[in-house]
This record gives sequence, C-alpha cells and structure tokens, in this order.
Amino acid sequence: MLAAVAGIVATVVGSYLPGFSPLLLAIIVGIAVGNLVPLPQSTAPGLTYSSKTLLRAGIVLLGLQVVLGDILGLGVGMIAVVVAIVAGGILGTLAIGRLLGTSPVLTILVACGFSICGAAAVGAVAGVVDPKQKKGEDVATAIALVVLFGTIMIPLLPLTARLLGLETTTAGLWAGGGIHEVAQVVAAGGVLGGGALAVAVIVKLARVLMLAPVIAVLSLQARRAADRAETGTAADGDSARTGSVSSASGDHPTKLPPIVPLFVAGFLAMVLVRSFVPLPEAVLTTAGLAQTLLLSTAMFALGCGVKFRNLIHVGARPFILAALSTVLVAGLALGGVLLVG
Repeated sequence: MLAAVAGIVATVVGSYLPGFSPLLLAIIVGIAVGNLVPLPQSTAPGLTYSSKTLLRAGIVLLGLQVVLGDILGLGVGMIAVVVAIVAGGILGTLAIGRLLGTSPVLTILVACGFSICGAAAVGAVAGVVDPKQKKGEDVATAIALVVLFGTIMIPLLPLTARLLGLETTTAGLWAGGGIHEVAQVVAAGGVLGGGALAVAVIVKLARVLMLAPVIAVLSLQARRAADRAETGTAADGDSARTGSVSSASGDHPTKLPPIVPLFVAGFLAMVLVRSFVPLPEAVLTTAGLAQTLLLSTAMFALGCGVKFRNLIHVGARPFILAALSTVLVAGLALGGVLLVG
C-alpha cells in the first residue's frame, strides 16, 4: 500500500513538473523515506512485491513504447552501434569489476543498469542473478549508483557536446546511447533542444530492447551454473557415501530459471503488438499511464532499499566501477555516433 500510494503521488506530481520523470522522483522519494522514516516490518512484503512483481509488469507495458519501425529507421549502422554500446558496456564493466575486485553480483547489476536502461534493468537482472535476494545490498547500491551517475550526465553530456561542437542531432544520438535511465535521457535531450530529444529517445528505446536478449543470456548462464552445482552435489554425495539423497536424485530438485522469463516474453509480445497492430490512442495513453504507475511504484520500493549507512561501508571501489562504466558507455556511444556519422 505504501509503495502504491507513493507511485500514484510520483506520477501525479511528475506530470506537473516538465523534464522531471515520475520514476526518478519515485526513486528519490523512496531513498529519502528509506533513510529518514523508520518503516514498520509490516511494509516489507508490499515493498518486496512492488520491487519484483510490479516492476516486471511495468517492463511488460514498457514494450508498448518500442516501435520496431522507429528502431529500424535509425539505420543499420546506428543499430550496430546500439548493440556495440550494450555488449561493450557490459563486457567492459565486467572486466573492470574483476580488476577492482567488486562483488560479482554488484558488477553485473552495474554493467546491465548502466548499459541498458538504468534501475529497471538492475531490478530485472537481479531477479535472474539473485533470485533469492541474498545480495539485496548490492541491488540497492547499484540503484543508487545509477541515480547518482545518470543524474550527473544530464548537464554534463550536453555541456560536453557543445564544447565538442556536435550538431544537435548528433548530440541527441549520443545522449540516447550514453545515458543510463530513459528519464535521464529525456532530461538531457530537453537541455540539448531542437530535434535532439526525439532521436535520443529512439536510440534509448533501442537499448531498452536489448534487455530481452541480455536477460535470456543471463538466464541460460544461471541454468548452466545450477546444473553444474547440482551435478557437483550429486558427485560429492556419492563419494562420501553418507546415505543422504542429493537434489540430483529427484527428491529435492533444484528449480532452474527459465531461459526466457515470462516478463521478457511479455515485453517482446508488447513490442510486436505496438509495431504491427494499430492501437487506438486511448489504449496507448492508458497503457502508458499504467506503465508509469507500475514502474514508479517499483522505483519507490527499490529506493527504500538504498541505505546511506550501507553506501558508506561499501567503500570506494563500487563508485570507481560506476564512474569508469559511465565513461566507457558514453565513450562507446560517442565513438559509434561519430563513426556512423
């Protein structure tokens, strides 16, 4: 109930603040509430439900924003750049994380959040790499880093674009390819002005579309890891001859994550519907409002999990990882945009 009320308030207030996304507002309010208000334990189930189930429902509806025709209209070169940004950003951040020695879960969350679509990607990926929420602190840290560094990029990228003398359209392409959150891209596109906002959003939605294959790859890796762990458990049990029954025997089977999670399939289905089925404007408006409400509620719940006292204790390495990942993604985006021209 708390998260739902906060989501509604963020949606209403955000609609009256041009350039200020309800999702970003919900995250900030959630962080403030989580750190300033002692929440009763009774709110925990609702916050967990919001941060998982409602987040996934919102991602499904997010698919109605993606029109394949608009993505294809970017051209083969720019589509290749988007793929390179996401793939290079994830792989590069993983390599940086290994060098820094940061937590593997935190590293993959930062990699996907910074390379794809911010906090929504963090929440979606966390459901695959940390389904039992054993690394809740890593999820909260990744979300805080997305908010911090993505917000820094809102004024920094337009300023850098002007210093480099980039044309408005080129700067818009860079913003769409180099900034973390959809809301942050919209804000930066508004600062750039002209036609920058439209192209920035299209490029950003192309990155959002990459969430589906990335989740599928991570799910496949999780299944393989579970298979290896189950096989190893069975082998250890046989060699020890303890008489206990392993999960491989079938008494306690390990639940493997689906290769394509249901919410990802739903997201792709909505993309196809939006691209090939004529939908009344009223339907799109209603779906857009529902998506904003769901994601705002989820962002508030995720924000409540961000604790400043925990961020102080994580040390400097996560912040270094986030800074280098931001530079990497922005650099890949700028290089790709200039190359395609």
